[in-house]
Amino acid sequence: VGSTGVGALTLGFLALVVTTVVMVAKAANADAERRKYYFCNTFICGVASFSYFAMLSGQGWTAIAGCRQFFYARYIDWAITTPLLILDLGLVAGQDFVTIAAVCGADILMIVAGYMGAVSVVTTVKWFWFLFGMAMFLPVVYSLARTFRETVITRKDPEMIELYGKIAWLTIIMWCFYPMVWLFSEGFASFSVSFEVVAYTIMDIISKCVFTFMIVSAHDALGSPTTAPTQSREYV
Repeated sequence: VGSTGVGALTLGFLALVVTTVVMVAKAANADAERRKYYFCNTFICGVASFSYFAMLSGQGWTAIAGCRQFFYARYIDWAITTPLLILDLGLVAGQDFVTIAAVCGADILMIVAGYMGAVSVVTTVKWFWFLFGMAMFLPVVYSLARTFRETVITRKDPEMIELYGKIAWLTIIMWCFYPMVWLFSEGFASFSVSFEVVAYTIMDIISKCVFTFMIVSAHDALGSPTTAPTQSREYV
C-alpha cells in the first residue's frame, strides 16, 4: 500500500480510537438503559481500531493472486463489528433477539463468503463466493429496511422511529458500497490497493464513527425502554 493508503489507515485508526474513547466515557456516566448502546458502540469502534492498527503496523495482510496485497484483518474486523452494528440497530428497534441472531448469522456468512472469494485463485470459485455473499446480503438489507422498521413503528415512539430510520438507512446505503468496492478490488483487481484502502476507510468511518455519534445525539430517546413487542394471549 502506498503513502495515500497509509494516510487513510492512520486517519481511520485515529477516528476509531477517538470514537471508542468517547463511548467509554459516555458509558461510564450513563444509566443501564443507555449504557447498552454505548457499550455496543465501544466494541464496534474498539475492534475496528485494532484492525486499523494492525494494518497500519504492517500486519494483518498477505499476498493473493497476482501478488496483490490483501488485508485479511479487515475481514476479522467486519466479522465482529457488523453483527454488533446489527445488534445496535436491533436494540434501537426493540427487535426480538431470535430475529437479531438470524440476521447476524446471515451477515457473518456474507463476510465469510467475501473473504473466501477474495483469496480464491480459481476465477469461477471466486465469483461463486461473491454470489453466495450477495445472497446473504439481501436478507440482511431486507431485515434492516423492513422487519426491524416494522418493529420500531409498533413502539409508537416518534424519536426512536426517527433515530432508527436515520441509522438504518445510513447503514444500508454504506453497506451497499462495500460489494461495489470489492468487485473492483478483490474481484477484478482494477482498483489499486491504495485506492481500495481509502475507499474502505471512508466507508468504515461513516458506517461506524458517524453511526455512533448519531446514536449519541439521540441520548434522550435512548432512555426509552426497548423491550420487544409481545403478543397478548387470551386464556379461556
